[in-house]
Amino acid sequence: MSNNKRQMALGAMMFFPAGEHISSWRHPESDAAGLLDFNYYKHIVQTAERGKFDMFFYADELYVWDRFQSGITAANSIRPEPFTLLSALSAVTERIGLVATVSTTYNEPYHIARKLATLDHLSSGRSGWNIVTSQTDEEARNFGKDKHLEHENRYGRAGEFVDVTQGLWDSWEDDAIVLDKESGVFADKDKLHNLNYKSDEFQVRGPLNVSRPPQGYPVLIQAGASEAGKELAAASAEVVFAPGTAFGPFGTVEDGIELYEDIKTRLAKYGRSRDDLKILPGFMPVIGRTEEEAAQRLAIVEDLTPENLGLDLLSHYLGHDVSQYPLDEPLPFTPKLEGFNQSKSSLAKIIQLLERETLTIRQLYKRLNSRGVAGTPSQIADQMEEWFVRGAADGFNVMFPHLPGGLDDFVNLVVPELQRRGIFREDYEGTTLREHLGLRRPANRHSVIATR
Repeated sequence: MSNNKRQMALGAMMFFPAGEHISSWRHPESDAAGLLDFNYYKHIVQTAERGKFDMFFYADELYVWDRFQSGITAANSIRPEPFTLLSALSAVTERIGLVATVSTTYNEPYHIARKLATLDHLSSGRSGWNIVTSQTDEEARNFGKDKHLEHENRYGRAGEFVDVTQGLWDSWEDDAIVLDKESGVFADKDKLHNLNYKSDEFQVRGPLNVSRPPQGYPVLIQAGASEAGKELAAASAEVVFAPGTAFGPFGTVEDGIELYEDIKTRLAKYGRSRDDLKILPGFMPVIGRTEEEAAQRLAIVEDLTPENLGLDLLSHYLGHDVSQYPLDEPLPFTPKLEGFNQSKSSLAKIIQLLERETLTIRQLYKRLNSRGVAGTPSQIADQMEEWFVRGAADGFNVMFPHLPGGLDDFVNLVVPELQRRGIFREDYEGTTLREHLGLRRPANRHSVIATR
């Protein structure tokens, strides 16, 4: 099934610092003590760069999950601040993209435009922004609010937020900084532009006090799969991370093709081509040199989460406490998307799963915590190739059952198999994240106007 004309993109995802799984810190091979040790992250990102990954994708949240006691006692809630971490990692890497998750709900555009522009300069054009709208009331209470913004309102704010940051990145034209010591001219005043953005949500004069990023704009990534999320992606994003869709308990290749086409066909109404957006489903490979070893490793992952944490996590996803119900009977209610104000895409996946299978509460929470795909390196590559060749993915955001060993296994065992098939790069050809992904560098809006 090899296709030598097109090569997949790969992101190395860090959902939790110890791995993708909420209980990855308990894995016997995880380095749980390294979560605030720079050398831990340095090893991980340098390994991903050795594997020629397009980007290191760092997830972030702005709260401790203390809604349930298990969220403190059994789950990892420690996360380094992303800009501090990625700026440091930019100094010990050369090619790999560095992507930060940043909330549009609990930040301001000027701050984020400035931080991302700085990271893009310090990394010589390797920054990316995973645009999220946050999910929970716990976050709201850390930023002066009692309740989280309603779903539609926070996506409306997100759209404006992106517009404002892009406008700020265009404050300086590409050749505005002159640095002529003899004449004393630092910058061309005619190539500096105020934004003067005003709406009910934002009032931002500008200009930004960082010159235009090397990539024009850092690469824009979006992870929501709700209706509002797909529209935001079609309007603004350049990469879509489709969590929970790739060949696991939540999705078939047909599901992947359906989502892929749904998002890609929306691009035209925003004046964009299909190549302007890359879709990278997420999946977690559990790799063994034999099928038996892979199955044994998956069993370890599936046994990591204590029952109370599994139930609390299911309650979190549903927005409804299920601990009071009999574990070996189905849910006594049907989950509804209407009016739900947390992650609608996560709830939609649960609804889809329940429509396909009759599951008890115990089976459902175990399924939620069993997202791994077990196989030999060749079997993992087979599934990736099928999704890629059949048009369900432009690549993958790869998550790991534990770190750093899960990434080591993927780089040492699966990457060579993908390269042998001609569907993944042997080496980097460009230097920026945009070049890795085959994305165009956006023109400065003011330069375009001037040349018309």
